[in-house]
This record gives sequence, structure tokens and C-alpha cells, in this order.
Amino acid sequence: MLSQQRRTVGYLVGIAGPLALVAPLVPQRGHLGLAGDVSAYLVVVVLSALVGGIGPALVAAVWSGLLLNYFFTAPLHTLAINDPDNVVAVVAFVVVAAMVSWVVDVAARRADAAAAAAELEAADRMRTALLAAVGHDLRTPLAAAKAVVSGMRDSEVALSEQDRGDLLATADSALDRLSRLVDNLLDMSRLQAGALPVRLRSTVLEEVVAQALDHLDVAPRSVVLELPEDLPAVVADAGLLERVLANLVANAQRFSPPDRPAAVAADVVDGWVEVHVVDHGPGIAPADRGRVFLPFQRLGDTSTASGVGLGLALARGLTEAMDGRLVASDTEGGGLTMTVLLPVEAAS
Repeated sequence: MLSQQRRTVGYLVGIAGPLALVAPLVPQRGHLGLAGDVSAYLVVVVLSALVGGIGPALVAAVWSGLLLNYFFTAPLHTLAINDPDNVVAVVAFVVVAAMVSWVVDVAARRADAAAAAAELEAADRMRTALLAAVGHDLRTPLAAAKAVVSGMRDSEVALSEQDRGDLLATADSALDRLSRLVDNLLDMSRLQAGALPVRLRSTVLEEVVAQALDHLDVAPRSVVLELPEDLPAVVADAGLLERVLANLVANAQRFSPPDRPAAVAADVVDGWVEVHVVDHGPGIAPADRGRVFLPFQRLGDTSTASGVGLGLALARGLTEAMDGRLVASDTEGGGLTMTVLLPVEAAS
């Protein structure tokens, strides 16, 4: 259904548009002929139908017919018509304009209905993917933590201190994974709703990288750091940037073989700091790189991984919320490189 604003604009077009044609068409009466005038007015009627629907179009059709009669059929400046052919032409114009308006209105409504149906179908697919993710990827860490707690509470099971420590470590890891999944889901919902606060300020990249690695509890030397000592500050939200880098590094670690660890490098190009998160996994085909940034997609590097497929989608959304960019490219020798581009802080 068309909004009240569109209908209002449609009526304005239907009333003002035909009147606006009088001034340019009157001087052409001796050259253009009634057929040309009718064509010009028919365009305005169709335009009012596209904008405001059938109501404004009918008003435009009747109003245009009266103007054609008054200014372009003899005797001029009266509503009388001497020539029967002109009577037929004006009446035919009003009828045809009304019919065309109806067809245009029906087509526009069908297009709106199709767009609404497509949007609903996309939302249904998203809900289905989310339910599938919740059904497996969120329940798995919950089940692991529940099993640990149940085992430790079982009085019939004798556990050594080493066993208890191992079980607690398993539960802690499962709950950390669950927390990351929930955080990603919540942040994605805030991004889509436009409700995620972004606080851009001068940010030291080295500090954010260190915080991201600490957040992931990265073991020493499991990620190679290649950050220049003179790297300038960037304009970013430190908290959001940490989430971006944590997601990218976690993804890179998941697919890099033990003998070729993931790497984080950076350089400055044309006023942008480029942060490269490099893995040496199977990579992603160029044709699929657009899809990998969609929620709940796991392609190429992520085809065998667990997780709801939100990491890269969230990383791109958070990066763009900070006025940055996230692009994917091939790693030399095989793998995938994710590059975060952030503006350099302007010199004061």
C-alpha cells in the first residue's frame, strides 16, 4: 500500500504537472497539433500514477482533458468543442489515460508485492539459518559445559585434582566459545538495526592488536606479528576494532597449518593504515568472496569449520561502521588475506 506522502506527491504531480505544460505547449499550437499535446499530457498522467497510484492519475486524466479542451481545441478558452473529431480525441484521451493509469497502478502494486515477498523470503531464510546455527553451534558448548558440571557433581565418580583441572578447563573453553557466539549474534543484530554505538577517536593499533590476541588467549609465537614501529595512529573505535581483529585472527588461526602460523602485518598506503590478517589455509575462490561476508555463510576457508558463520560478516559490518573497509585477497603461496583499511589520524 502506498504511503500517504506518496499519494500526496502524486496529487501534486497530477494537478501541477498538466498546468505546467500549458506555457510551453501554447506557443506550439500551430505546429504540434492536438495529437502531440495529448501525448505530452499522457506522460504526466502516467507519472502521477507511478508516484501516487490510481487516485492521483484519475485526477490528472480529467484535469488534463479539461486543459486540452480549454487551451488546445477550437473555440479556444471555452469548454465548447466545434469539431466532432476533437470531441472524440479529448474523450478518448481521458479514457485511455484512465486505463493506462489503472495498468500502471496494478503493475506498481504487483512490483511492491513481489519486493515485499522477496524481503519476507530473505528474512525466512535468515531465521532458518539462525535456528540451524542455534540448534548446533550454540548447543554444543552448552552441552560440553553441562557434561563437565554433571560429571563433577557425580559423587560416584572419583576425580583427581588433575582430572578436575582438565574438566574445568574444558568447561571454561566451552563457555568462552558460547560467549563469543552470543556476542557475535548480538552485535550483528545491533548492526542490522543501526543501534550499535561507534566512538571514533585516535587509536594506537599495536595496543588494539595486543588486546585482541589477549582476548583470544593466543599462545606465544602462534601468530606472527609484523607491525612497523613507526605505525601512525588510526581513527577507529578501539573496542570495535578489537572485535574485528579477534574475529579475523581466530579465523586465520583455524585454517593455518601448524608449520605456517597466521600473521598480522600492517603498512601505510595513501593515508590509510592497512592491517593484513594472513592465513595459509585452502583460501576462497574469487567468485565466492562476496558471499563469504554474508551472515551464516561458510565457504572455502570456512567450509569445514564450526561456528555460525558470522565472524567475517560481523568483521566487515564493524569495519564499515568505523568508516573503514575490509577486503579479501589471495595469500602468496596459498591461503586468504583479510585486509582492514582504516584512515590515518590527521596531523594536528
